[in-house]
Amino acid sequence: MYIFRNRRRMRYPKFHALGLCTSTGVLEAGCKVVIGTRLKRTGMHWTTSAANAIIALRCCKLSGRFEDFWERRSARFAPAA
Repeated sequence: MYIFRNRRRMRYPKFHALGLCTSTGVLEAGCKVVIGTRLKRTGMHWTTSAANAIIALRCCKLSGRFEDFWERRSARFAPAA
């Protein structure tokens, strides 16, 4: 049923012509690298909020936006002048 309801959004030939990836393998591998290697170590236990926070930091670090994250965070918590 999902395929029939969403058929108009599945424009794979157009996406391939644009050089876009349509497989889930890339996404799954990214999740394994970003999440699995950090959160699934032996003996680790996470709350949902702590896991979300560490995932956000890892995504920033691995995407090269780590400094941007801290700049935005420090600006948000800077005292009003």
